[in-house]
Amino acid sequence: MFGIDLWDASLAPALLVAGVAGLLSFLSPCVLPIVPPYLAYMAGASLDDLAAGREADRRVMRTAVFFVLGLSTVFLLLGLAASSLGRALLAWQREMAMLAGAVIVLFGLHFLGVLRIPLLYREARLDAPPANGSAFGAYVLGLAFAFGWTPCIGPVLGAILSLAAQEASVERGMLLMGVYAVGLGVPFLLVALFLRQAAGLLAGMRRHMRLIERAMGALLLVVGVMMLTGAFTDLSFWLLETFPALARIG
Repeated sequence: MFGIDLWDASLAPALLVAGVAGLLSFLSPCVLPIVPPYLAYMAGASLDDLAAGREADRRVMRTAVFFVLGLSTVFLLLGLAASSLGRALLAWQREMAMLAGAVIVLFGLHFLGVLRIPLLYREARLDAPPANGSAFGAYVLGLAFAFGWTPCIGPVLGAILSLAAQEASVERGMLLMGVYAVGLGVPFLLVALFLRQAAGLLAGMRRHMRLIERAMGALLLVVGVMMLTGAFTDLSFWLLETFPALARIG
């Protein structure tokens, strides 16, 4: 497409991991509990005010879209940076993959409760002005939220960036981060679209935060081990042998 080889079967496992990682990031204890208040804050209203009617609904949806665009902008830029670095250090790509895999395994063990890394209990956020219902304000908040490192999102995002750094082209690395942004952003938009209906569901899911955290740990552990062992390449060859049609996609 447009002279850029964006797809082949070797990218499929990484894309799947990126999408699942984005969804787990949304469900994480750092993000899920703050979604309704964040939506109200961006719309310049209280949660009670959002029951007022259609105008409030439209305002929430508009600000949510621009918030997600802000998030996605940062993730794509990070993917661009990671992929460019990976290409620049192509001669040491295997060593980089093993180092990243070892770090990701440690992150996974942290979330599984096997060990505790004190650094991951700290937060660093960038403050941004209130959105007050404006699209630009919501976009700036999205930028600030993505740049603000949190203990839950940081390790997962780092794992996807490590995968992006292993890609053969900058475009493929950015595609990987785009899929991560979709996994995180689409649930956010769905909550904005069905805010009243989603309130009870979100409250119920908070009781399962520990399970979600363990799922994040398991994902990180699998990704780390696969990077250490080169299993992503083996999985790609298996996909091509098992589903030859994948080689004709793109």
